[in-house]
Amino acid sequence: MDWQSLKIVVDTNVLFEGLTKKGLASSLIIEAWLAGALQVAVCEALALEYVDVLSRKLSPQRWRTIEPVLRALLERAQFVPIYYSWRPSSPDPADEHVVDCVQNASALLITWNTADFRQARQSLQLRILTPPEFIAWWSAMQTLIEE
Repeated sequence: MDWQSLKIVVDTNVLFEGLTKKGLASSLIIEAWLAGALQVAVCEALALEYVDVLSRKLSPQRWRTIEPVLRALLERAQFVPIYYSWRPSSPDPADEHVVDCVQNASALLITWNTADFRQARQSLQLRILTPPEFIAWWSAMQTLIEE
């Protein structure tokens, strides 16, 4: 993977965990995104899913607290138009827009649900890492750059 031009797509499960639990790999990814240290690609469907999931799963009070943070994250994201769709590429139809976003952005997917993307990994060579795998790789790359 080319460190300098690396783009990532953050799956909703990682975003949710990163915004609601501190000190985990997911929260480190969200903090780095918020700080502008990562190039994060988002398509319109994924941004809408972020809002839908967070607004439904969080209490109204917690959602009011997190909504401005989500807005700031999306302002720092690169919105990717979907020019081409690779459907069907996931056993879960609700994940198809994630595959489309990753492929159209030439990005790496960060997700906890690697099994849902196994087919896309095999047929499309989709690059997928879990949050701890990404943090370990990212930390190693930063160490190499500093040397």
